[in-house]
Amino acid sequence: MRTQVGIVGAGPAGLLLSHLLALHGIDSVVVDHRSREHIVARARAGVLEHGSARLLRAAGLGARMDREGIEHGGIYLQYDGVREHLDFRDLTGGRTVMVYAQTEVVKDLVEARQAAGARLEFEVADTRVDELDSRHPVLRYTAADGVRHEVVCDVIAGCDGFHGVCRPSIPDGVLRVFDRDYPYAWLGILAQVPPSTDELIYAYHPDGFALHSLRSPQVSRLYLQVDPDEQLSAWPDERIWEGLRRRFALDGWELADGLIFDRSITPMRSFVAEPMRYGRLFLAGDAAHIVPPTGAKGLNLAIADVTVLAEALVALLRDGRPELADAYSDECLRRVWRATHFSRWMTSMLHRAPGADAMREQLRLSQLRYTTASRAAATSLAENYVGYPPLRLDGLDLPGA
Repeated sequence: MRTQVGIVGAGPAGLLLSHLLALHGIDSVVVDHRSREHIVARARAGVLEHGSARLLRAAGLGARMDREGIEHGGIYLQYDGVREHLDFRDLTGGRTVMVYAQTEVVKDLVEARQAAGARLEFEVADTRVDELDSRHPVLRYTAADGVRHEVVCDVIAGCDGFHGVCRPSIPDGVLRVFDRDYPYAWLGILAQVPPSTDELIYAYHPDGFALHSLRSPQVSRLYLQVDPDEQLSAWPDERIWEGLRRRFALDGWELADGLIFDRSITPMRSFVAEPMRYGRLFLAGDAAHIVPPTGAKGLNLAIADVTVLAEALVALLRDGRPELADAYSDECLRRVWRATHFSRWMTSMLHRAPGADAMREQLRLSQLRYTTASRAAATSLAENYVGYPPLRLDGLDLPGA
């Protein structure tokens, strides 16, 4: 087989890259070891930055998002018995975020790619990427029907996540890796109950952090800080709801509860691998970086990566101009490190660290008071939350931009 771009990973990064390239007449093959059903059902992130939502609309992928998503113009920070609102529209010149689950983004992308007749291969095995430092790298995999394929490419995009095969295929000594594990995790639930808030609530409490998010007018997404080695079996429904009620407690406000139909525990880490390119292999999304979920940056970084990558590959493969491809890693990493710092800052400010003494708690409360009382501090949080630097779309010449 022959294609211009071999894409490993059919998550949001890989599928969006395939879609953006197709809009510019560049063909691709997308492979993933998971099933289509697994990919479109997995509960993940749910907040799109202002630029991410604009990109999906410009690429013809925003119709259902605009019908079913929930636009938010701010968040609440809760601490020490108060709940303060940060108005993003006021602080950032009208920018907002969109609550629309990654699951739904992936559904829209799969439908769009299949409607366009794209080559999507699910449930593949023994995937390998070879000859990465040549002009024609090779993607090898065994399809679901047992047939072994060899695809000669111009470029390979590694969009296969932290545990994928692409990053480990880069020779030793090329990558520099930065890694940090955090001493807490999130117990996340999806519950069949209308949200008890109009916008996300980030709550600091002596028992630990809690987050009230949304998925739809009928479904709530909520999180509790737990220890990284905590077991789900230790958290029956009533204990979860009691923990949430205690951490969100506020005079005159009540948390509605309902049927929990999905739950998981997610450890938290920061990870960055640089550079994000080796030869004709380009890394994007979780293959190159992981951030704590507190700042809602993971999905948005993946979208930003492939927006930059799509423009670079169009210039390289259609126009014969390598400059943007050569600059890809540096351009992406500036955003990645900004998001990594913001995510760590939000995480540290809102989570109770194991063994924290009274002084550390007072320092954390002081930071929260300053963030909500100072317009400069609130603007910094808002600017980063809605997306900094703003995602640039003009280079892709998208039909809906």
